[in-house]
Amino acid sequence: MSLLRPRHEPTTGPGVHGLARVDRRTKNLTKRLQPGEVAIIDHLDIDKVSADALVACRPVAVVNAAPSISGRYPNLGPEILISAGIPLIDDVGPEVMTLADGQEVRVCDGEVWAGDRLIGKGWTQDAASIAATMETARSGLAVQLESFIVNTMEYLRKERVLLLDGVGVPAVRTHLEGRQVLIVVRGYHHREDLATLRPYIRENRPVMIGVDGGADAILEAGYLPDLVVGDMDSVSDRALTCGAEIVVHAYRDGRAPGLERVRRLGIDPVVFPATATSEDVAMLLADDKGASLIVAVGTHANLVEFLDKGRAGMASTFLTRLRVGGKLVDAKGVSRLYRQRISNYQLTLLLVAGLFALVVAIAATNGGQAAYTVLGARVDDIVSWIRSWFTDAPPESLWSWSAGQAV
Repeated sequence: MSLLRPRHEPTTGPGVHGLARVDRRTKNLTKRLQPGEVAIIDHLDIDKVSADALVACRPVAVVNAAPSISGRYPNLGPEILISAGIPLIDDVGPEVMTLADGQEVRVCDGEVWAGDRLIGKGWTQDAASIAATMETARSGLAVQLESFIVNTMEYLRKERVLLLDGVGVPAVRTHLEGRQVLIVVRGYHHREDLATLRPYIRENRPVMIGVDGGADAILEAGYLPDLVVGDMDSVSDRALTCGAEIVVHAYRDGRAPGLERVRRLGIDPVVFPATATSEDVAMLLADDKGASLIVAVGTHANLVEFLDKGRAGMASTFLTRLRVGGKLVDAKGVSRLYRQRISNYQLTLLLVAGLFALVVAIAATNGGQAAYTVLGARVDDIVSWIRSWFTDAPPESLWSWSAGQAV
């Protein structure tokens, strides 16, 4: 049970009910969770990406068997769910995971009922409880930083040859030498940043590498990935069979859980054993094969994001970024940067100023002055013609112009 429970449990009011969708892995659950259903998860420290995926599915409630904020670090997921108006029933206990998928359940006052049977009881998070637990969680960052440093040194010891010398990077068919590479990870603001990068993609035509679910993000944006890299646990069959070259990320001992799935689809993949995360594998592959520039979308770049990923191996990302060096351009948040700095009002003013400068420039030439004289005469004809509708008299200038054209 969590040590961060509030003294007084808030209530959900009359409660909600719906079909239960049960899965210990949130990213698997969101693939089949439908609006109006109850999400049953077992997710310690709900991260931002998982919360965004849950919000997009529009469940009537999220029931978490584990604490949504354990106090290790200030994770952002619970606040996102509450801000979206989705009740979050927290720390219900493992019994709730025994519910049958698709079973009708009722959630009320922190309790989960299946018919007349009480399955589990937790407490309902609200804005006040989240603010209090987040404040406590921030004090845990120092401990997590120490652990992160230890993990970083351990990873460097295990993967020194790969990081420093590139030993173990497999050969791929896709040509990367001297080309720019765009790596897309399903992370923070990846959809918005990918949309903002359309001009860059159109002009430079980079090699596009999708990391697991990032390959689906590339397809959703209207592009085709050239490479799909990952352990294949969150990428669709559509992305795997789109024609891209597949690189399966395996453990150092050779185990590759995603390899069988890829082969069942009739694909002969490349296997890349590494202790690093899949996004690190993609960066190391692009760097080793001679990419001139690596643009990263949705990757993890700071301590909270590393911890949000929930893996000690995220220390590898820190070292991988050092390995790639100045070749890496992080596009994280580029959509927010442009949205904040360039508004529609500013664009309109820029357009008006440009048109005014164009008019003045044309007026400074002899041809422009002649054109404006002719244009002024035509405007005068139109005005005279409009006046005729009110005076019932023919516009002399317009009639004389028409007669002149007839002659």
